[in-house]
Amino acid sequence: MSTSTEQLTEQLAATTLLRFATAGSVDDGKSTLVGRLLHDSKSVLVDQLEAVEHASRSRGQEAPDLALLTDGLRAEREQGITIDVAYRYFATPRRRFILADTPGHVQYTRNMVTGASTAELAVVLVDARNGVVEQTRRHAAVAALLRVPHVVLAVNKMDLVEYREPVFAAIAEEFTTYASELGVPEITAIPISALAGDNVVEPSANMDWYGGPTVLEHLETVPVSHDLTACHARFPVQYVIRPQTAEHPDYRGYAGQIAAGAFRVGEQITVLPSGKTSTITGIDALGEAVDIAWAPQSVTIRLADDIDISRGDLLAPSGDAPPTTQDIEATVCHVADHPLAVGQRVLLKHTTRTVKAIVKEIPSRLTLDDLSQHPNPGQLVANDIGRVVVRTAEPLALDAYADSRRTGSFLLIDPADGTTLAAGMAGESFATAKAVAVVETAEEEEGWDF
Repeated sequence: MSTSTEQLTEQLAATTLLRFATAGSVDDGKSTLVGRLLHDSKSVLVDQLEAVEHASRSRGQEAPDLALLTDGLRAEREQGITIDVAYRYFATPRRRFILADTPGHVQYTRNMVTGASTAELAVVLVDARNGVVEQTRRHAAVAALLRVPHVVLAVNKMDLVEYREPVFAAIAEEFTTYASELGVPEITAIPISALAGDNVVEPSANMDWYGGPTVLEHLETVPVSHDLTACHARFPVQYVIRPQTAEHPDYRGYAGQIAAGAFRVGEQITVLPSGKTSTITGIDALGEAVDIAWAPQSVTIRLADDIDISRGDLLAPSGDAPPTTQDIEATVCHVADHPLAVGQRVLLKHTTRTVKAIVKEIPSRLTLDDLSQHPNPGQLVANDIGRVVVRTAEPLALDAYADSRRTGSFLLIDPADGTTLAAGMAGESFATAKAVAVVETAEEEEGWDF
């Protein structure tokens, strides 16, 4: 291998992918920070910048408003706020990025759940003049609930507080204490001015008292683990392939994407929820037979026995199969406009499986200002976070969300119109197990009897 080829190989190996989300209260400068990141990292096309400059001049602004690079909806530009989740893709020589710019308004907290659900890092902005506010705590709680492993506190608008270190230190201490109580494993505080560009891409000359990384430097160097092979092996079946052609008269394969872990030819597996066992005789990936496959590859698995397997079944190693249950205790973030009530009939979608279910209990609703639990609220409304107990019509094989974000999550769906009601995370609420105990009840719901 030539030297140039080796260098190219090393460069490609070093260019990892980081998914991250930005959040914060209204007017804390999220979109401006994202725009500054894109602009100063040379990730903005000329025509995009020209369009932003034209829009800024039409609004009477002399300098280009970099927030317009992400606020693409007309309502967002007119109101100067972020409403929908804006996804942006950019890259530096050290790393590739998928960024989700999420709204700051309370009524759009559910959009932050969407943006942060696949993120490995969350950037929470705070206005240095206002400090930690309720929505800051709300976003920290969402990041903790979704088990986002890295959180960056970006104390913005430091230019408006004369770049004073004590202001930054007080905010960083308050936020770090709160987020640590939630179980956030890693918190990094950075003082910035998104409008002026201080500590976003280039180090600030106005804050020589700060010796840490810039926002981009931290994003480029934060350790990100994509090694799903170390997780419990899980394979949700998406489709059964039976061509029944002259070339393949007896072919029976089970296609899907490996959610976690690795599968090997010769390994004994258990099919859930039936509990039947078999042995992997073949794995087909991209039309080729392989001996091993791992997450997140899409493959077709062939088994030694003709077992009744269909979409929604889960394959797992026999020695590491998750238990099945019809009673699910979880934390949910309610995302629909109409309430979720006790006794409500829903559909529960877990990986590729969708089953009927009933909301048996809503033991508590989380109060984010002091992390207290409001007991037995009876219902959850839009943007509420609470504990639920759901009874399903058929057994499901769920992992705890703390063990697997892929197989520990689910959706509650309205069976009438198919709209998503809530995003659920099985098991304990926070890493510090702050969830309240579920109240025992013998009350049975009428209707779907299971």
